[in-house]
Amino acid sequence: MAAQADRGVPLSTLCPKFLHTNSTSHTWPFSAIAELIDNAYDPDVSASQFWIDKTMVQGQECLSFMDNGNGLDHDTMHKMLSFGYSDKTAIKGLEPIGIYGNGFKSGSMRLGKDAIVFSKSKTTSCVGMLSQTYLEKIDAQQIIVPIVCFEKGERNEYILYLLR
Repeated sequence: MAAQADRGVPLSTLCPKFLHTNSTSHTWPFSAIAELIDNAYDPDVSASQFWIDKTMVQGQECLSFMDNGNGLDHDTMHKMLSFGYSDKTAIKGLEPIGIYGNGFKSGSMRLGKDAIVFSKSKTTSCVGMLSQTYLEKIDAQQIIVPIVCFEKGERNEYILYLLR
């Protein structure tokens, strides 16, 4: 079922099975890990360190990837978890690697069925979820990516954004 635009023209949607299909572009896990590392070192991110850890969460093995980059605000988080969006440009002569808007999605889904992204920038803290498990449980007919953001206001209060 296509989503409707303001003028009644159907918008293209993505079936949840696409998350797995898209992940098969990585024939081995190391290319998927390389995608996630590349994102951290794009010039707009400015990460100087990157960590990979394996842990257990409720009996499940989990990989965590963390960098010390600039973080994502709610608009950037939404674009990063959407397909085909990238407005990255060269900064001080450094060309970005992530220019197609697909690497995080294909890489993370090659490594597992679920990805939860925690990000903190100067004014915003966000959590986004790209989850095959969630989509299966709710019997989703199209990909839904829940995002919750808290933005620091002028008086140090926090404003909650729910994006979907």
